[in-house]
This record gives sequence, structure tokens and C-alpha cells, in this order.
Amino acid sequence: MTITDAPASTRPAHRRAVTRTLLVWLLVAPAAAWFVVRGFGLERGRLIQLIAFTPYVALWSLIPALIALIARRWAAAAVAVLTAFGLAMGVLPRTIPDLDAGPGTGVALSVMTSNMLFGGADPASIVRLVRENDVAVLALQEFTDEGREGLRAAGLDELLPYHSFAAEAGASGSGLYSRYPVSDPGSRRNNGGWRFLQAYATVQAPGAAPVLVESAHPLAPALPDTFAGWRSDLEEEPRADKDGVARILLGDFNATLDHGPLRDLIKSGYRDAAATVGKGLIGTWGPYDGDLIPPVTIDHVLADERIGVSDVEVHDVTGSDHRALIAALTIPAAK
Repeated sequence: MTITDAPASTRPAHRRAVTRTLLVWLLVAPAAAWFVVRGFGLERGRLIQLIAFTPYVALWSLIPALIALIARRWAAAAVAVLTAFGLAMGVLPRTIPDLDAGPGTGVALSVMTSNMLFGGADPASIVRLVRENDVAVLALQEFTDEGREGLRAAGLDELLPYHSFAAEAGASGSGLYSRYPVSDPGSRRNNGGWRFLQAYATVQAPGAAPVLVESAHPLAPALPDTFAGWRSDLEEEPRADKDGVARILLGDFNATLDHGPLRDLIKSGYRDAAATVGKGLIGTWGPYDGDLIPPVTIDHVLADERIGVSDVEVHDVTGSDHRALIAALTIPAAK
């Protein structure tokens, strides 16, 4: 019997039931689509920007699941519950310390990354963090000549006398400081869009195997004409090489662990330091210079799987829209 054949008294109730079902599906569908895009790395266009907020969507996805259950729309409820579960499985592991955090024996090395926001971050704030946290290697992005001079005046060269500089005006400069001698210092320029520089060097801590450190800064997906460059920059980041020198990539990746290209990079043989110790949802960019943007985690320390991770801390930096990330690592001992 169709709705037109039903008794007139039942038609309004039927229409209300259909309307409620449609409304429930309208609530369920966005999170389900988000789960598919995130899970299969299908972010394109503006979705690249939106996918950074997946942890917030994961939390929100509980609401349509609850509504669907209360409304007894079982098909929609099944999709909503599976969506919420899938999103949770993508997000919650970042809050749980890994059972395997890498080797616990070797040489301790504390590393830090900080984006200087066109070189305008307060040098004293950065130097204070280096001093108070016993930082041995510092990677800087948006590193300018003015920023370098400010850091020198604040005493950074006395703490970290070795370096690899690729300072440049604007957002493209890069810098690397070390307490220990470095070899083969240099920089490379990314190919995407604004072509950010990435300074690198091999650091030789006493008693430790050499480690190749690079200040990472893929292009930000800020505008439509940067989307392709963002993806290509991440795809061209150096992969881990289990047969070569252990590598540390640290910096402003302009991507969260919900972005497919960054996950692919990590799968090559890195571990994300913050996620490894259960601190992978601490925001590093967003509202820290006054913008009304929810915090997201786009600054990372990626350590070769041969390197252990024991702790991560995040600190505000005066004058920057990014927070500094400090990771306590364990480098394999020299053979």
C-alpha cells in the first residue's frame, strides 16, 4: 500500500516518520562522509584545510549517533555508531602512550622546533626555552636575518654554537642550531608554491651515532593555488632510510596526523614523537596570536624508528602563531 492508498488519518503520521528519518540521515551523513575522506586520504581542495579539525568532528560524531539511537532509526544508527568508532580509532591513539616508544638506552638528545612567524617571534622567549629545557638541537622556520640577529643578541650562539643557516625574508627561511658539532650543513628548497627552505645537517653528539636533522616546512594549504604544492612538498619530504643514517624531521609540517600525505611519510619508518607519548592532540597552531581558530597540531617531531622517544612538551612562544615543541629523544650509541 502506498501513502496515497493509506487511510487519510495515517498519512500525517507517516509523513512525520519519513521526515524524522530524513533529518536523522542528514545529521549522520556529514560525519560518515568525513570518515571516508579522512580514512582513505581523499582530502582535496578546501577539504585539506577542514580535515585538520578531525578531532573535533570525532567528538561531534557522538551526537548524531545518540540521536539516531534515541529515534530508533536503526540503519542510520548503525552508520553513525560505526562512523564515531572509526573516527575515534583514528584520533584516540594519539592520547595513549605507545607500548613501543623506541630504544630506551643510548644518548639523550633534547630537540626543539619553533616557527618564528616571519622572524618576529621574541628571541628571549626562544632562548629561555632552550636554556630551561636543555635543548641540544633547535630547528626554526620562517627564519630571517633579523630573527637570527635577535637570537644572537639573546645569547643563543653561546648555548648552541654550531649551525646550518638558510635565512630569508618572509616565511621561507630556515635555521638549525646545535650544541654539538655538525657536518655537511646545507639547505634545500621545496618545489611547491612559495618554495620554503629546509636547513639540515648531520649532528654528532658525544658517544652517539650521527643523526641527520632537518628543519621541515612544507607549503601551507592556505589558498587554492597552494593545494597542489602542499601535497607535493609533503610527498617530497625525505623518507626514513633504515639502511642509512637515522633521521629526525622536525618543524611546521602544515599538516596533522589526519592528513594522508603526512601519515604516508611516517609509515616510511618514522614515529611522531607527541603521539608516541600520548600527547598527540596538544594544539600547536591556531589561536596563539589572537585568531579565532580552534587549536590544531601541525608542528611535529618525526624520529626514525631507531630513535627512542621519552617525552614531549609544548610551550607558548611570545610573538609567534605557533607553539614550540620539545621532544626528549634517545639516539643510538656509536658503534
